[in-house]
Amino acid sequence: MLMSNNANPTLSNRTGMTFLRRITSFRESILLIVIAVVFLIMALTSEFFLTQQTMLNLLMSLTVEGIIAIGMVILLVSGGLDLSAGANMAFTGVFTGLLLESGVPLIPAICMGLLAGLGIGLFNGFLIAIIGLNPLITTLGTQMTFSGLMMMITKGKAVLMPVEFQAIGKGTLLGVQYPVWILIVLVVVFDLLLRRSRVFRTSYYIGSNENAAKFNGINVKKVKLINYVLAGLFAGLTGIVLAARLTTASVTVGGDTALRTITACIIGGATLNGGEGTILGGFLGVVFIQIISSSLNMMSVDVYLKTFVTGLILIAAITLDVLNEKRKTAKATALTDMRM
Repeated sequence: MLMSNNANPTLSNRTGMTFLRRITSFRESILLIVIAVVFLIMALTSEFFLTQQTMLNLLMSLTVEGIIAIGMVILLVSGGLDLSAGANMAFTGVFTGLLLESGVPLIPAICMGLLAGLGIGLFNGFLIAIIGLNPLITTLGTQMTFSGLMMMITKGKAVLMPVEFQAIGKGTLLGVQYPVWILIVLVVVFDLLLRRSRVFRTSYYIGSNENAAKFNGINVKKVKLINYVLAGLFAGLTGIVLAARLTTASVTVGGDTALRTITACIIGGATLNGGEGTILGGFLGVVFIQIISSSLNMMSVDVYLKTFVTGLILIAAITLDVLNEKRKTAKATALTDMRM
C-alpha cells in the first residue's frame, strides 16, 4: 500500500489511510463507551466519585502517563518502543532540581532539564535507528544506566524544588491545574499532526513495512531518530511537571511508568508490531487505566491487588494485540491464496 517512487505519499495512500482511520476510530469509540460505562458505575456506587476534588485528582493522575503516551504512540506506530521513559522522567526531574539547587535561574534550569530528556531520547535513537540495536534491550539498558547514574549522584535522596518552580505543577487556570492544560494541548496538537501531517504519517509506513518504506524513498533512520527524540522530550517534560507537582524530585519514581503507558497505548489501538495507533487512542487508554486505578482506590482495594490487576490488564492487552495480528496475517494469507 506504499506509494510508487514518484508518487505523493499523501495521495497514493489515501484509501489505505482512510481505512486505517476508520479502524482506529472504531477502536476509540468502543474504548470511549467502556470508559463511560465504568464512569457511570462508579458514579452510581460511590457518593464521593463525582465530587470536584475527585475529578481534579483524576485529571491530575492522567498527566504523567498521558504526556508520555504521546511520544510512546509515535514510537509504537513506527515499530519502536521505549522502556526508559520512567527513568528519563526521574532523571530529568532530579537533574532540573539539582540545577535549581546550585543557583541556576528557573527558566534556564527548565530548558536544560528538557534538553536532558531530549538527550536521552537522542541517545536511544542513535543506538536504535542509526546503529540498529534492538529497541527493547537498548531502552531497558538506558533505563538502568540513567537510574544508576542518578542514584550515584544523589545517593538516593530526593531533591526539594523551590516554591517558584512548584507553581508549574500547582498553579491553576479556570480552576484546573496547569499540567492538565499542558496535557490537553499536547494531545490535541499531536493527534492532529499524527493523523494529518505528511511528515508524521511516514511513521505509519515505516511501522507497516520498513523495507518498503526505504524502497519508496523514506529516510527511515531519520524518522526513527526524530521519534525517539520526541519521546525523550515528552518523558523529560513529564519529569519536570511531576517534580513541580510533588514539590520534590526523586530517582525512585517512574518504575513501572513505561509498561503502564505501553499497556494504555495498546488498549487504545496501537500495536507492538507497528503501523497502527493514534494519540487520542493512547490517551483514552490512559484514561481507562486511571479510572480503574482510582476506582480500586475508592473501594480501598489492597495496593498489591492493584498491582495484580494492572498486570492482568497488561497481559490481556498484549494477548489481544497478538491475536489481532495473527487474525490479520491469516486473513492476508487467505486473500493471497485466493488470488493465486
